[in-house]
Amino acid sequence: MANEPHIIVVDDEPGIREMIAEYLGSHGFRVDTAADAVSFRELHAARPADLVILDINMPGEDGLSVARWLRGRSKTGIIMLTAAGEVIDRIIGLEIGADDYLSKPFDLRELRARIRTVLRRLGDAAPQNAEDNEVVRFGATFLNLAARKLYDAAGGEIVLTAMEFDLLAAFARHPDRVLSRDQLLDLAHHHHWEPYDRSIDIRIARLRRKIESDPTKPEVIKTVRGAGYLFSRRMP
Repeated sequence: MANEPHIIVVDDEPGIREMIAEYLGSHGFRVDTAADAVSFRELHAARPADLVILDINMPGEDGLSVARWLRGRSKTGIIMLTAAGEVIDRIIGLEIGADDYLSKPFDLRELRARIRTVLRRLGDAAPQNAEDNEVVRFGATFLNLAARKLYDAAGGEIVLTAMEFDLLAAFARHPDRVLSRDQLLDLAHHHHWEPYDRSIDIRIARLRRKIESDPTKPEVIKTVRGAGYLFSRRMP
């Protein structure tokens, strides 16, 4: 059916592509597969994906390069597949703008749960309360909570990943309050990440590059050493 989420699985291992495609296909997704970056681009141009499952370690152009290319052009959801223990690749993937990651070998049920979570965030969710109709200023940028979009001072849209929006929304609803990494994970509905995981720090660094006038000296989202982060409503 046309309204089924469209997923493209990009992996150079045929067995993994087929396994994921068969499983997701049996759970209501439209699935295409690609063995490399070239095939993926052709598929995505013909039938844009709602979400891409992207293996990092592929011969030729790797998954990180593909993720960078994709994130620069669209808000398509990205879940990276990493080899067990490949922490550096995982960190780089998150810095590029991947929405989530999963280490091989993985449980297909967990993959499906992660997909559902990312797709839910990417959807135009209805406002949860009256505050969600607000536009919240973050430095020189403006977050429209209802539209789930961030704009610069000239009104141009600044692309956010689903997780980046959830973090900004959490700060917007709890201004001038220190939020620990654990609280941020809870407020952003990303319970499967551990509080000590560097994922939050990477996301904050990426957000600062979008909202701070000088990301090396943050004035909007401040670090409270040993405690967490604080969104300051005082304009720098």
